[in-house]
Amino acid sequence: MTDTAKLHQIAPGVHMWAPDGVDTWGLANCGLIHSDGEALLVDTPYTPSLTKAFLSAAHRVAEDTVLSTVVATHANGDHTWGNQCLTSTEILATDAALKHQCIEPTPQELCALIRDSDPDQPLGWYLRRHFGKFDFSGIEVLPPTRTFSGRHDLMLGQIPVELHEVGPAHTEGDLIVHLPDQRVVFAGDIVFSGDHPCHWTGPLDRVSAAGERILAFDPEWIVPGHGPLMSPDELRKHIAYLDDLADQALLLHGQGKTAREAAHILIEENRYSGLGLPERLAITLSAEFRHLNQDRSRPNLVEQFEVAARIAWQRASEAVSHPLSAGQHGEA
Repeated sequence: MTDTAKLHQIAPGVHMWAPDGVDTWGLANCGLIHSDGEALLVDTPYTPSLTKAFLSAAHRVAEDTVLSTVVATHANGDHTWGNQCLTSTEILATDAALKHQCIEPTPQELCALIRDSDPDQPLGWYLRRHFGKFDFSGIEVLPPTRTFSGRHDLMLGQIPVELHEVGPAHTEGDLIVHLPDQRVVFAGDIVFSGDHPCHWTGPLDRVSAAGERILAFDPEWIVPGHGPLMSPDELRKHIAYLDDLADQALLLHGQGKTAREAAHILIEENRYSGLGLPERLAITLSAEFRHLNQDRSRPNLVEQFEVAARIAWQRASEAVSHPLSAGQHGEA
């Protein structure tokens, strides 16, 4: 697939850069908006090499434009670590986005985790499987050059762009990008398509409420943070999933289950068949259980990740031993 094949036009002047991000981590969707010689990007990819491919495709589609702004929907590395390729460009994010940037592992720490973890143990195996394909060397994490709270509007040529803060939800500082004239919303990781989401902050009712805010704009298309473009009806189904997961979390928490036990139960029930990466339930439920426990201490994201890796390791082992049974449980 060529770079331009990954850049799909959604509306005049609005494009989605869509790597094949289903059933894997790190391949996030990005956006290109351009009008009257001005261009804006929604997020940047995980690494400089991916970012250069995105920029190359964008330049071919939007020739003779000046790239003035990058909007970061949140601070996860797979949506921001390409910013170092755009050092002369304004980077817009919410004030609260900086909170998550402080607790996420740095590129150097992630490199060390991949390099030093045992590939014959769950965490090392999982890291290499999903992150070993990325080159994180030499990445400098750039903070936003401009932040806001609540709402920020701007004009890009003839296109009005609305930035709406919706966090804390997926992370501390989420925002969505609404293009009212084009009826398009870039949702960041408020919305995942094709896979289970992994929500680091929550609670789930705030993620669901952010989805309802998107629907209230009456969009024609929603660009999720990962996976295929979504219609409003598909977003409604995703919100129903989030609401059901919140109900199950409350029920299982009341039964004295841990987040990991709750994830195992829901996976064994095959409650959410058809979604990839079910081990991510452990991460989202960990965040939800923290809210239910009124635990306000800083979470350890690596520990949460290791729990998910152990679930994936176990499922992969079961798939080898009992391939028919694993298939019935929705093993990707």
